[in-house]
Order: sequence, then C-alpha cells, then structure tokens
Amino acid sequence: MRFRLTPRETSFYELFATAADNVLSGSKLLMELLGADPATRVEIADRMRAAEHAGDDATHAIFHQLNSSFITPFDREDIYRLASRLDDIMDFMEEAVDLVVLYEIDELPKGVEQQIEVLGRAAELTAEAMPHLRTMRNLNEYWIEVNRLENQADQIHRRLLAHLFNGSYEAIEVMKLKQIVDVLEEAADAFESVANTVETIVVKES
Repeated sequence: MRFRLTPRETSFYELFATAADNVLSGSKLLMELLGADPATRVEIADRMRAAEHAGDDATHAIFHQLNSSFITPFDREDIYRLASRLDDIMDFMEEAVDLVVLYEIDELPKGVEQQIEVLGRAAELTAEAMPHLRTMRNLNEYWIEVNRLENQADQIHRRLLAHLFNGSYEAIEVMKLKQIVDVLEEAADAFESVANTVETIVVKES
C-alpha cells in the first residue's frame, strides 16, 4: 500500500456500498419477476424502476463527491468508471424487466432463470466486495469468481440463442425474447466490468 501524507475523503466507500446494495436489490426483483404471474409484473416493474432511480441517485452522489473533493481515496478516473459501471448494471436489469412487461411475455424461455441466478450471485459478491475497498484486501477471490460467472453467463446466453432459433418460436417472438436475453447478458458483462475495475484499483494501490 502506498504511503500518503494527506488525508483522503472516505465517504466514497459508503457511497459505493450503497450503490452495490441497490444493485443487489435489483437482482432480487429480477428473481421475483421469474415466479410472478403476468398480471403482477407491472408492480414489480414499478419497483424496479424505483430501484433504478435510486441507483441514479447513488451515482450522482458519487459524481458530486468526486467533483467537490480535492483528495480522493484512489484515482478519479477509476472512481468515475466504477460508479458508471454499477449504474450500467441497474440500467440493464431495469430494461430487461421493462421489456418483459412491454412485450407482454407470457412465459420466458427455459434458461433465463439461469441467467438471472448468475446475475443474483454476481450482485451478492459485488455487494460483499465494496466495503473491502477501504482496506484493498480480500478482493482477489471476488473478481476471479465474477469473471467465472461471466463466462458461465456467456455459455447460458449462447444456449438460449440456439434455443430461440431452433424453429419453435414465431419470428416476432424470437425478436422480443432475444432482446431480453441480450440485455441480461449485457448486465453480466457490466458485472465483469465492475470486477475488472476493482482489480485495476487494487493493483494501482498495492
């Protein structure tokens, strides 16, 4: 750890933890959507939209703190990148839920539950990891596991696409379902980007 002569703004740690906790809440709403009757999905989408707004608020709070702080706990560009990537995750999850409602999907294809389970596990790991930014310790297992989960998400995504294009669905239905599974895959990519950013921060600070 590099020795510093100046004090550092520490509220960033709490702000990142808040953003990651909100991502975890969003992943739980995704899981709730899986078992929900189509008639109740609108209410879940409303709660997801509120969670996405809360994520925006957390991101703006980090940016505001960044712009008003002379000393930061680590590089400014890394703070900006980490906050932006956490926000991306919420955006993708909210988009997926909204599409399910807007397209009036009666039944999601088999395999989507595996996508959402991977996102849920990545969200848990991310929420657990953020408090460790304060010490920069016990984080290597986090980014290794999230990268493994993203590889798993890639495989699930490919299998889902193969299923969608096997002739069992009407063309318009394929288009709708593909958009949903693609957005969920983007959420998995965003989790990996968060983990990679954390790894970069730790390497720089070691």
